Amino acid sequence: QVQLVESGGGLVQAGGSLRLSCTASISNFRFNPMGWYRQAPGKQRELVAVISPGGITNYLDSVRGRFTLSRDNARNRVYLQMNSLKPEDTAVYYCNTNPPVAEYWGQGTQVTVSS
Repeated sequence: QVQLVESGGGLVQAGGSLRLSCTASISNFRFNPMGWYRQAPGKQRELVAVISPGGITNYLDSVRGRFTLSRDNARNRVYLQMNSLKPEDTAVYYCNTNPPVAEYWGQGTQVTVSS
């Protein structure tokens, strides 16, 4: 059974930082493109950042330069370092493959940025 478990969220003031972690029990994890997604209240889930099996990254324009996605294939983990956080970054953050598999969605981790 595939499980993706996110952690690291919390409440932070604007300008602060958080580091999110995701542990994925996916077979052949290292061959999967992975993504971090977020869903703010009343909005659709959106893709924030992606990382290829080889480590190439791409970001949503609004987070580029502030967020950094990395992966540790030996530990089946992906990380999202979030700096210079803004109130508009407030959302539940999820990891999944890219493109996402519906059955893989976990509980997510809440990120709240206060102004």
